[in-house]
Parts: sequence; structure tokens; C-alpha cells
Amino acid sequence: MHRGITALVIVGLLAAAAVVGATTLGPGNGTASSHREAPLIAEDPSADLTDLYAFRSPDKPNTVTILANVIPGEDPAAGPNWYTFSPTARYNLTIDTNGDARPNVTYRFQFRTKTGPFFLGDTAQPYTVTRVAGGKETVVARGTTPPNNIGPRSTPNYRSLAAKGVVPLAGGGQAFAGQRDDPFFGDVGAIFDLVAIRKGTGNMGGGKDFFAGYGVHTFGVQVPIASLNAKNGIIGVWSSVDRRKVTTRTSAGASSKGAWIQVNRLANPLVNEVVIPTGLKDQWNGLAPWKEGRFRQYYDSPILAAVINKLYKLDAPEKDRDDLVAVLLTGVPKLNFTGPRLAELLRLNLTIPVTQDPNRLGVLAGDNQGWPNGRRLGDDVIDIAEQAVGGFLKGTKLPLGDGVNADDRKLMPSFPYIADPQSGFDDTKGK
Repeated sequence: MHRGITALVIVGLLAAAAVVGATTLGPGNGTASSHREAPLIAEDPSADLTDLYAFRSPDKPNTVTILANVIPGEDPAAGPNWYTFSPTARYNLTIDTNGDARPNVTYRFQFRTKTGPFFLGDTAQPYTVTRVAGGKETVVARGTTPPNNIGPRSTPNYRSLAAKGVVPLAGGGQAFAGQRDDPFFGDVGAIFDLVAIRKGTGNMGGGKDFFAGYGVHTFGVQVPIASLNAKNGIIGVWSSVDRRKVTTRTSAGASSKGAWIQVNRLANPLVNEVVIPTGLKDQWNGLAPWKEGRFRQYYDSPILAAVINKLYKLDAPEKDRDDLVAVLLTGVPKLNFTGPRLAELLRLNLTIPVTQDPNRLGVLAGDNQGWPNGRRLGDDVIDIAEQAVGGFLKGTKLPLGDGVNADDRKLMPSFPYIADPQSGFDDTKGK
């Protein structure tokens, strides 16, 4: 089947990261929803955003929860220098409340690092949360991350340690920052093997969750919906990470200076992987979401639709993909449409009630609380993306999937909802 595919197409496939934007080179070196998605950010894990979530809080439906994860492929046993947030970066959650794709409210997290006893170090990092709105910056929370889950002697009673990481926000709501289990799930090992997918009852994917046993670092807020005063009840959300423009390294360490510049951004899952060509991925990460118009051709004519047709004869539409433009750049009419301005945002209609029995396929399955209307932790974005690229919204309804339908860890019932990270002592990946 594959012998007639040109080398150029195969290179394009691997570079663009397959139909769901997921590739892997091995533990800690894979890309998925947005893990290691571009050349430069792959060299800067502590600034590498992996996933963004925005949803009405299931236990507090009058609030909205926004969570972002960084540092892909955290091995829980990765000592003695365990994973931490970077003390020289700014981590941002930005909200557009009026549909112009510009920032109205930003929650900015900044961290410090302490030194602990013996060889263990101290992964409990003091941090501040600053709210930026109307040209004014206000510190609205101070906290300390729970330590990483090192093991029963270093971090006993981990659930109680982690619970202390939730802190109140001035003006209402709460914040959290710290290590979590990676809630993203998918068989990216099989997908990277020439887009191995499952169609119906066929079995081209292995159905193995590559991310089981690995962690991430999460930062997030839960804020009252009323405080956002969103136009038509719809918000657009994106996350970003900034660093100083100049970093100098010497034998005494590193120092940073100059203006802050954006080095990574993320809204909808899979966009940089699925849509943006490799040569433009670093540029894309540095641009604001309202500059997405320059990339429209890659949404209108996605290379991945052409590739999967060549590989698996699936008859996915390859041109005039106004459905993908709507889902990712303007919002979907009568769901979360914010206007004709092209901007890559995770749009959420806050007027839609919380689904009592969520469907992992979200809007495609008639559950309008799921992606692409915001994104919940249990939304199966790989299967949704496969079916969407395959032409679901164009009438080509292909039963595609990767065989992994949920995370290996049960979500928590309250903020921040993501499960505690697994213990380094337990070595769960070896089981």
C-alpha cells in the first residue's frame, strides 16, 4: 500500500505529525496534543505547553475552569533534579471576553525555586498569580506548589500534600499549580507508525496509552462566570509562555534580561501538529492568535487529509475545508461563534449547561459541552480530530479512532480535577 507514496509525502506526514498530530520517538520524547510540537520548543521542556482545557466546572457550574500543562513526558522517578516550573518564565492563561480575539483578562503565573536538603532538592515552588485586565496588574494569589510525588518516604500522604496546593483568588475563585498526572491519552506510538488508526472494528492502532505513568506540571484557575461578563456568553481562551529575550550562560549559571517574548502558545489541541507545516511551527508559536489569517491555506487544504487518503483510501475531503476554519478559527455558528475574525482560540459557550453524562466524542456525539466547545479533561480529542479531519462535518462520517478512549487514571471530583501524579517509587511504567 505504501510503496507508491512519494518520499515527499512521507516526510510531510512525519513532520506534520500524522492525522491527529501525534508522534513519538520514545518515552519523554513524544509529541501529542502539543507535546514537543516544534523544533525550538522541543529544546525547552519547561516552557513547552502540552494541553489546554476550558470547561464549566462540573461541581461548581457557576464557575469556569481553565487549566494548562507544561513539560511533556515527566518520569515520576526523574531525580535528583526533578521537574519544576522555570523561575525565568511567565506562564499565561488569557481570556477574550468580547469576541475581538484580544486579551481582556490574563492570569499570569511566576515561580521561584528553593533548594532543599540532601540530594532531593525542593520541588515545592513559591509562586504568584497576577491578574492583568484593563491595563492594570494585580497580584490575586500567592501559593506554593505541592512537592512532586517522589515516594512514600519523601512525600507521604501525597493527597493531603496536593490538596494544600489549591489557593483562593482575590475577587473569587481559586488557583492551583504543581505536578499532576498527564490527563492526555492516546496511542501515539502506533500513530507515528504511518498513521496507524482504527477504522470500525479494524485494528491498525495498538490501543495503548503512551502517556500512562507519565506526569506534567499544571497551572490553572477556577473563576466565577459572572466575573468575566462575556459577550453572548462566549469566551476565547489561549495559553502562552514568555521568556526574556536574551539569556547568557556562564560557569556561574545563567541570567536573562531584555523584553519578554512569547516562546510557546496553545489553544485548540493538535493545531500546530496537524495544520502548521514544520518550517512554520516555531514562527507560529511566537505569534498572537489573532494573526492566524496568514495560515488559513493550511486549514482550507490540510495536508493530512491528503496523506491519509493516500495511505488508507479514506476519501477525506482535501480542499475547501470551511468546516475546519469554523471549528478552529471563528467558532461554530449556533455553538460558539465569535465573529468572522480568524483567530486560533479555544472557544467556550458558557451558557450551555454542564452535561450530566459526558460523551468522550463531544459535539460529534451531540454533547455540546465537549470539544470543540471548550475542552474537558475526558474529551477524546484524538478520535474527534481523526473523524473531523476525515470529514465528519462535511458528511463523511468515518468511524476512526486510536483505540484509547480514556485516561488510565480517574479524575478527581473537584478542582483541579486532574489526578495526582504517580509515585516515582512505584515505577508504574514497568508493570
